[in-house]
Amino acid sequence: MFNRILVVCIGNICRSPTAERLLRQRLPEHTVDSAGLSALVGNPADAAANTVAAQHQLSLAGHQARQLDVEICQQYDLILVMEQGHVDMVCQLLPAARSKTMLFGQWLPHGQKEIADPYRQSTEMFLHVYQQMAKAADLWSEKLKHNLS
Repeated sequence: MFNRILVVCIGNICRSPTAERLLRQRLPEHTVDSAGLSALVGNPADAAANTVAAQHQLSLAGHQARQLDVEICQQYDLILVMEQGHVDMVCQLLPAARSKTMLFGQWLPHGQKEIADPYRQSTEMFLHVYQQMAKAADLWSEKLKHNLS
């Protein structure tokens, strides 16, 4: 049902490329991509995001940031965003996307559903965000493999 998944953040260089690769690792039978609401188009993943991902045997190699647009939104069955405000931004672009747009941290324990932007912050912050996203990816994987039951 949710075979094509899009992960969205702001710049598409920290959170969404990492979350994309985490989901690809856990859901190899799905198509998983990422985009940004205000993307740094063409840029690779942030150096700190690369470093933390590599420390966890996850490669962000080859990533290039791309801008979210209506056409991209229409191509996916599920759009996962990092913050509640991102839901509104996606829906401003394409109101019909509301029913398929959810928080990447949707299944995390109460109070942790939004995943903060680590851009230009400490390595510790990147590590914290990575750990949140890894847990969220595990939970999404479980839910999607069991049809969100």
